[in-house]
Amino acid sequence: MLEHGGRLREAATHYQIPRENWLDLSTGINPAAWPVPALSMDCWQRLPESGDGLEEAAAAYYGNANLLPVAGSQAAIQLLPMLLPRAVVACISPIYAEHPKAWTQAGHRLRFLQNALLPRALSAATPYVLLCNPNNPTADRHPLAIAVDAAKQLKKRGGWLIVDEAFIDATPEDSLTPLAGTDEAPNLIVFRSLGKFFGLAGARVGFLFAAPDIRHKMAELMGPWAVAGPAREAARRALQDSAWQNAMRPQLLAASQRLLALLAPLGEVKATALFVALTTVHSAELHEFLAARGILTRRFEQQPLLRVGLPGNDAEWQRLANGLSNWTTR
Repeated sequence: MLEHGGRLREAATHYQIPRENWLDLSTGINPAAWPVPALSMDCWQRLPESGDGLEEAAAAYYGNANLLPVAGSQAAIQLLPMLLPRAVVACISPIYAEHPKAWTQAGHRLRFLQNALLPRALSAATPYVLLCNPNNPTADRHPLAIAVDAAKQLKKRGGWLIVDEAFIDATPEDSLTPLAGTDEAPNLIVFRSLGKFFGLAGARVGFLFAAPDIRHKMAELMGPWAVAGPAREAARRALQDSAWQNAMRPQLLAASQRLLALLAPLGEVKATALFVALTTVHSAELHEFLAARGILTRRFEQQPLLRVGLPGNDAEWQRLANGLSNWTTR
């Protein structure tokens, strides 16, 4: 099993700090999650099925009906490589580690392109190009026009563009999702998730956007009832709550800029709406320094990088600021 952020119980045991005393900034999940209301008893008592409005709500929110609900985008990430012929995959890295793991396990060969731009990935002449946009964990972005052109170029040579957009909800104008699986881009596959922007990681709800044959094969591989009834109802309501979404986007963007400014003196920083990537040769020491004070960040061993999520209230912002101040004046 790969390591991920949010392993709070493990951190509490390792650093001998009670779980309730931690400030967990390791996940990139919205700390002001969509407020889940009381759910109907029907969603608990009956097997989940389509026709409950989830697909329609998702099509309206994402601007594309070429979708399949999945048990978190992680489920689709694991299964997709099994559905495509084995080939060489150009992987713009560093990247969310579950992607290369899944493609490797399915027998594909990975060509890692460190901190590459899309044009370089296309020049690799591989059938598949894989990327996160914004990238997890570096927060790098690929401009929409360049990504659309990449899909078109790959289509000409019978290739596929696979994009994970888990962190793009705050800037929907940058999203490729409306094109995935359409006549314009039938070779474009996009993963989306309710775990980050909506803060509903525990519900395990995501979507695969792709051409019909890919979605049908994925559905067969997943089997029936892939997303639980209560999760489907909560997801439908969240996707329909445009007032909450419209209020949350500017709040998150402002918070990420605040975090960017707080971390900027410590090294090179890049931001998404939900986390800031801090590159510094002192990443390991800073991670340990903060963890010893009950502040959990996400450290990546392959590069000198920390991913830092958003604090959720004034007290948490002050606690992080104090921790960083103590680091700089130690």
